[in-house]
Amino acid sequence: MHDNQPRTSTPDTLPEVITRYLTAHRAHDTATAITAFTGEATVIDEGNTYEGTEAIEGWLDRSATEFTYTINLTGAQQTDATRYIATHHLEGNFPGGSIDLRYQFTLRDGLIERLVIEP
Repeated sequence: MHDNQPRTSTPDTLPEVITRYLTAHRAHDTATAITAFTGEATVIDEGNTYEGTEAIEGWLDRSATEFTYTINLTGAQQTDATRYIATHHLEGNFPGGSIDLRYQFTLRDGLIERLVIEP
């Protein structure tokens, strides 16, 4: 991007690798979700850092079974050439029952290099 301004995206304009991850994550398909990450990717969620595919795979398995919830993509934004934010609304049996989370993706070579999930 030449103007360094965030641009609103629609879910169908997010890069394929992000939609592949999000779709697989929603379906609790860890095997497909992990293919979206680089081998040395980092995920930060709930103050915990997971580095590398083995740690991320463990995080995906736990997050798929820890709580029951629905997740809806409510917004998407491209912040620069390699960074995207996908905002989701979750409702379920976790503490508080409802939350909006920002999934902040950094891509490298067509894969997710870094994912930070926070309110």
